[in-house]
Amino acid sequence: MAQNYPRDRFDSIPHGIERVGAHRAPQRRGARWIAFGWAVLATAVLTGIGIAGVVIVNDRVDFSEASPSSTPAPVVTAEPTIAADMPVTVLNGTGTSGLAATASDTLTAAGIPVSATANASENDLTETVVYYASADLEGAARGVAQAIPGADVRMDAKFGEIGTPLVLVVGSDYAESVAG
Repeated sequence: MAQNYPRDRFDSIPHGIERVGAHRAPQRRGARWIAFGWAVLATAVLTGIGIAGVVIVNDRVDFSEASPSSTPAPVVTAEPTIAADMPVTVLNGTGTSGLAATASDTLTAAGIPVSATANASENDLTETVVYYASADLEGAARGVAQAIPGADVRMDAKFGEIGTPLVLVVGSDYAESVAG
């Protein structure tokens, strides 16, 4: 039921006015460019905040007060010694049979006592490591490492808890040096 109202002065819109409804004024010149500029600025700020957040979370930025010219303090290591009262347990960490016995013979020839030889819990180890249980055994561990070519030295307190304060675990690098 559409009703027809009589025409009045508000039904005709003067030419040149591009608005619909009495409350809308024409947009100012360049208003869209201003909105675009604000959007670009907001995007740049949010991207910068996101990048800074990721860098900080990933510890890529170091805020410590160390100067760039400072050098790290040298690590103090004990002098290699042979401890006749501290026998070494030798473990074979490879699939090569008899490798622990070969390492044991090498240690015995160097004057280092060996308490036992056995297979390690893993047989795919690639590096040879001398483990020592406490800081006072570092010198003895370095003495064992001198007798075995390419051996690394590491502290691991769990070996002291199981009663083996000095442990040599031979890896495939030792097997290659013995074979070559």
